[in-house]
Amino acid sequence: MKIVYMSLTGQTKKFVHKLDMDLLEVTLTNPYIFIEEPFIAVVPTYEIEATEIMNDFIETGSNLSYFKGVAGGGNLNFGKLFAFTAKDLAEKYDVPLLHTFEFQGNEEDVRKLKKAVKELG
Repeated sequence: MKIVYMSLTGQTKKFVHKLDMDLLEVTLTNPYIFIEEPFIAVVPTYEIEATEIMNDFIETGSNLSYFKGVAGGGNLNFGKLFAFTAKDLAEKYDVPLLHTFEFQGNEEDVRKLKKAVKELG
């Protein structure tokens, strides 16, 4: 399964590279990428304006039909807003929230997300 991610500070990028899976980075300059295979999104927590880029990607072409789940990173100091972007995408697009992790995650986070992705099929 492909891992589609966005990373503005580099923390999410560091995490997804630990997964050793097929990656696709969505950037602020070009979110309109077409994909024709199942994917999960891994996103950081930012204000909604900064993360609308992922909405643009998901809603491009038939990408939504391949969207299988989401994971999110952030800072636990955010309280209720921890992993807000991932929770918001899960609710908006009716996909499972697979995992949340702090900053660039740790080996346990990598193991848990890989297990969740494997269970998706």
